[in-house]
Amino acid sequence: MNRPYRWDLVRPDQLGTLLERAGKPTLWFLDELIECAAKVIARAGDADLYFVGRSADSVHDLLSGTPWRERIHQLPLSFAGTWDGLSESDVDTLRGYLASAGLSPHDLARGRPKVFVDLVYTGQTFTGLYGLLRKWIDDEREAWSIIRGRLRFLGITIREDTSPSAFRWQQQFTWPADLPAHAVRNISLDEPVWLYFGNTQPKLTASFPRPRWSDENGRAPEHSEKRLRGLAEAVAIVEAGRSKAGRDLLVRHLRKEPAMAESWLRTLVTRLR
Repeated sequence: MNRPYRWDLVRPDQLGTLLERAGKPTLWFLDELIECAAKVIARAGDADLYFVGRSADSVHDLLSGTPWRERIHQLPLSFAGTWDGLSESDVDTLRGYLASAGLSPHDLARGRPKVFVDLVYTGQTFTGLYGLLRKWIDDEREAWSIIRGRLRFLGITIREDTSPSAFRWQQQFTWPADLPAHAVRNISLDEPVWLYFGNTQPKLTASFPRPRWSDENGRAPEHSEKRLRGLAEAVAIVEAGRSKAGRDLLVRHLRKEPAMAESWLRTLVTRLR
């Protein structure tokens, strides 16, 4: 399956005059983003991270400027309104795509645990993705008893009241109960930041819904004003993740996490410093 074209953000010298055309972005959300990225790392555990769609691109881009970059991957698929109408051909295409990303049932049963990360409102994307993987695992006759302990979902939600009566998306579905405790977790963002990432942020790539999965035109870079603004902002986020100030702030947030008791996170903190 195709993948949308994405520039190399770690080596922006290859971008020529594109950044000049976009102008300099204002990263008004940076502190909140760094705190969120620290929580994603710590609460996902010693695992590989897969960012679904585009909403959490900024978290991915920030971490791509750190030693954690070998653990992060993108799944630029958009599933809005898709799950109920998937044909057998669509399912085969998705399975091939996930296999190429290291997410086949065979892969899920081996190596590091796999964690899916996305901005979550209703939880439909995670629900559909879980259902797709669960049926595939059964079809391949891989050991669900092993995979269920290695499959995790990490939702980035809007920060709100934490009372027992507060809405929690995972409580609206039955499938989270099939996984171990804490396999489905949430991290919250202030509402203006969540809405920006989820709704109005200029993205580096266009959305990638089902009609574009087989469209080879999606492989070409776009040079529209919106894409170039997204490019400039993404490059600035990567640079922030590589900067001393950005890493220092990331380390400060990581040290607040209970996972600091684990050796893998202490090793990462040492590398960040």
